[in-house]
Amino acid sequence: MTKKNNSMIQRRLIPTYIFLTIVSIFSVFPLYWMIAAATNTSTDVSRGRILPGTHFMENFKNLTSQQPLWRALGNSFLYAFATTVVCLLICSVAGYGFEIYNDKWKDKLFSILLLAMMVPQVATMVPLFQLFSSAKLLNTTLGFILPMISTPFMIMMFRQHARAFPIDIIEAARIDGLSEIQIFFRMFMPTMKSTYAAAAVITFMNAWNSYLWPKVIMTDNKSLTMPMLIANLITGYVVDYGMLMCGVLFCSIPTMVIFFILQKQFAEGITGAVK
Repeated sequence: MTKKNNSMIQRRLIPTYIFLTIVSIFSVFPLYWMIAAATNTSTDVSRGRILPGTHFMENFKNLTSQQPLWRALGNSFLYAFATTVVCLLICSVAGYGFEIYNDKWKDKLFSILLLAMMVPQVATMVPLFQLFSSAKLLNTTLGFILPMISTPFMIMMFRQHARAFPIDIIEAARIDGLSEIQIFFRMFMPTMKSTYAAAAVITFMNAWNSYLWPKVIMTDNKSLTMPMLIANLITGYVVDYGMLMCGVLFCSIPTMVIFFILQKQFAEGITGAVK
């Protein structure tokens, strides 16, 4: 009877497996096509060839000879890494403070902070550029990361996860003589590893893929980032699609590596797991 029930259940799951297989193919196909296009000529890409070719090295040589690929990669790594580290520190401290400490004004202040999420980024570009230009922060790492080091979404995310942090542990640590800074760095941060991992993935991807603000603040070619380099490849009269997809591939690899390394912690952090 049990074997019969198991076989019936497996038969019922066949349509589900077929559907998931089809969805997976459609999800993975753009990634496959990007890799295959990077190995084909521009003509083959225009014709819709989906099989891998033998022109990857040619596309790579054309890319490195026409664009400062390694400089753009280095700049993007520097900006994204600095933004991620500073953003995680500031937003986690803010989220921890909003949840742990009691004040009659904190909820009103947090509501005002959430209202900032409704302001489009484009609306702040002109005043930010004027401010940073007056402060002589154009073409600098500090000028890139300052608008991104604190976001309402990240503060809200850390505050929500801080609600799962036991208050009794904090009170016991205070009785043992630990300072507030020691409690945060030695007790809160280690228990929120999955939250930090999820926030790191989101922040790194946003900083890496950022285009509009770097385009405004970075006026020197030496400060070129990968999204700006990709945009340069499609501004000519004739677009070499093989070289373009090769550049897109190099731009996509770092974010894919970061996500695959932290995917387990990312899933735990999004669902609110605390260990």
